Amino acid sequence: MRNEKNNYRPNRRNFSNNRKNNNVHVELNQRVTVTIKRLGINGEGVGYYRRKLIFIPGALPTEVVQADITDIQPKFLRAKVVQIDKKSKFRVEPRDAYAGEVGGFELEDLEYSQQLKFKRDLVKQALSRFHPRGYEKYDVRPTIGMENPYEYRNKAAFQVRTNEDGYVIAGLYKEGTHEVVNMQTCSVQYPITMKVMRAVVDMVEDFEIPTYDEKTHSGILKTIVVRAALNTNDVQVVFITNSPKLLKKQKLIMRIAEELPEVTSIMQNINPGDTPLIWGEKTVHLAGNETITEKIDGLAFDLSPRAFLQLNSIMTPKLYHLAGEALDLDADDYLVDAYSGVGTIGLTLADQVAEVRGMDTVEEAIADANENAKINHIDNAEYFYGKAEDILPQWMASGWRPTALVVDPPRVGLDQALIDTILQTRPEKFVYVSCNQSTLAQNLVQLTKSYNVDYLQPVDMMPQTPHVEVVVKFTLKK
Repeated sequence: MRNEKNNYRPNRRNFSNNRKNNNVHVELNQRVTVTIKRLGINGEGVGYYRRKLIFIPGALPTEVVQADITDIQPKFLRAKVVQIDKKSKFRVEPRDAYAGEVGGFELEDLEYSQQLKFKRDLVKQALSRFHPRGYEKYDVRPTIGMENPYEYRNKAAFQVRTNEDGYVIAGLYKEGTHEVVNMQTCSVQYPITMKVMRAVVDMVEDFEIPTYDEKTHSGILKTIVVRAALNTNDVQVVFITNSPKLLKKQKLIMRIAEELPEVTSIMQNINPGDTPLIWGEKTVHLAGNETITEKIDGLAFDLSPRAFLQLNSIMTPKLYHLAGEALDLDADDYLVDAYSGVGTIGLTLADQVAEVRGMDTVEEAIADANENAKINHIDNAEYFYGKAEDILPQWMASGWRPTALVVDPPRVGLDQALIDTILQTRPEKFVYVSCNQSTLAQNLVQLTKSYNVDYLQPVDMMPQTPHVEVVVKFTLKK
């Protein structure tokens, strides 16, 4: 997610105030008292110190906090909470001791009903920043939430390191650092993912498998990824390594088989050197199946290690139903499933249309998508490797024209070339499934040249975090 400082665009009054107060004297570690006005896009408290914008993670609206300055910038400050003098009535006790230390728990101290209101407000904030045509009149619907906003994440990707005492630890990076926080429990993960993760970490320690050292770029094991299928109970373990060699590999495989019978797939991904990316290009099969199978709306989907699937399998059917309702398909439609992943959206809608064609830039995902069509005996869907903005014009040149389009892009939003292609192709039925309200609002500025926005439906796929999915229904302008 883009951080707040990149997205904050002051209005004239705020700009005037900021300009007057850019030279406010403040020092690092200075303690200040601040009243929190609202939440920022990363879930942090936003207030003013002598009219200068200040961001304070862990602080909630209406609270009065004492905070120490951690970062001084020309137009804003950052600080950390030291003491809460006046608490919000919506503050709750977080379930995770490390909430506030690592990402993924930014809102865990906020009552869930308020999280849902905040996520709707996030969408409205994004629209007001980028001003797509007619945005003031958009129907931004209340956020659809979960009955139980915990134990929903189907995948854990934990960094693995050896601490100063020689113990193997696994968890997420502490915010703003590369210091790994050892996570023994995690309230938002499926219980089975944590059971498998902690057991495998113990095995790595017992077998003295060398873990990665960021300072020297030495060692072998960087990351352990555990993904579980909600509706089949399949579990996959992936060891992401610094080198092709994985010491004690056979002993590790045998012990997993003995102690963790729920693990049906063991893989290795090779990602050498110092890189911010979790995944490398090469994946090797170690034991069990090469994929695990998840079921969505009665359809089976095989998932290879790098294949994208929504992290929340409990809410995924709801998200896809909403997309289907918004598309309002019929038997004569020709549907394009762009950024298709393993085909989850397109294949769930295939029985409503004449034909589905999809595309993605991850070859493994396309192989999975076509295999998933076969597994489910769907003969009117086919998936292609490549960019939508390249493939769509080729199809149209050959005489195949889509009547319906669903896009589910990554956080960066739609590629400019694809936006141009959509505006040229002008499919009558069009739905955008967004995981980033800021890039969605940016894309709407151009898309509304040809389309009206019927409504935006926020869906909470990641409770306890500031992330929100949005289903947008468009109508083609006549």
